[in-house]
Amino acid sequence: MSPYALSIIISSLATGTMLTLASNHWFMAWMGLELNTLAIIPLMTKTHHPRATEAATKYFLMQALASAMILFSSTMNAWFMGEWEITNMSHPISTTMLTIGLAMKLGIAPFHMWFPDVLQGLNLLTCLILSTWQKIAPMILMIQIYPQLNTNLLIVMAILSTTIGGWGGLNQTQLRKIMAYSSIAHLGWMTLVLCFMPSLTLLNLAVYMTMTTVMFLMFMNMMSTTINKMAMSWLKNPVMAASMMIVLMSLGGLPPTTGFMPKWLIIQEMTKQNLIAITTIIALSSLLSLFFYLRMSYSISLTTSPNISNTFSIWRQNNKNQMFLSMTIILSTLMLPITPTLINILN
Repeated sequence: MSPYALSIIISSLATGTMLTLASNHWFMAWMGLELNTLAIIPLMTKTHHPRATEAATKYFLMQALASAMILFSSTMNAWFMGEWEITNMSHPISTTMLTIGLAMKLGIAPFHMWFPDVLQGLNLLTCLILSTWQKIAPMILMIQIYPQLNTNLLIVMAILSTTIGGWGGLNQTQLRKIMAYSSIAHLGWMTLVLCFMPSLTLLNLAVYMTMTTVMFLMFMNMMSTTINKMAMSWLKNPVMAASMMIVLMSLGGLPPTTGFMPKWLIIQEMTKQNLIAITTIIALSSLLSLFFYLRMSYSISLTTSPNISNTFSIWRQNNKNQMFLSMTIILSTLMLPITPTLINILN
């Protein structure tokens, strides 16, 4: 792809997200979401492969349907209430339709079916953008309107997301599909606490984006797309292979890594709301996700002897993004001690 075209696409992605974040009018927010959708489609189809074309088509159709629901719900609310402000969604039917539309954009269950297939057809860099940057604008919109959202609907979607995200990743061998189901499970945790403490949703989103960025950068550095290719990580870069195991444990939410922090705070907040049964279901369903993270760690560490190859090959020397990768590894594994500081900032 031409550098000029790539710069325009990346600028459009940034502009679309910033437009949504800065707007207080539903039509402007909808325009930002549409700009985001249209800007990423050329990135999806730049490989000229049938799988990439299929992924771009599925993504466009689902995003178009979600955008239509968002525009229709905001128009209906303006018709009944006479206002287009984002924070003034008062009509219950409009709020329900808007929640469903944003859930379709994010890939929250039961509107998740498109997400694993779309990610499987893309290269790793586009998967990284779709799994992180594209989540910001819809999630911020949900945080802005959280007082008007239906709590029961969000709890049902959260339970479905964590359960389906765990079950769906169990029998996968493709890393992109595993990361897709991991994203669905993490979105379930964000959705669960949204109506009770939206600052925790924002914290969970930031931690998830950091950990997912680290994993995709490692996949790109190792040139790994399947679990079998991950088994060769020790031969390529033993230090990064060890770091990858720690980041996988962080994604699973094991202490004392960073990923444990949002789960711990969310469970604490849900317990304060006397939702013990729902909290138990969510916590148990996260064990399903932890299982396939452990399976990936097993593939890295216990299937190949941790010896460095004796031959000096050019394909082993990949030093791109090393500085940024080192910083994000630290953030995704060692932020648990500063939890009180982050809570004070978010409150």
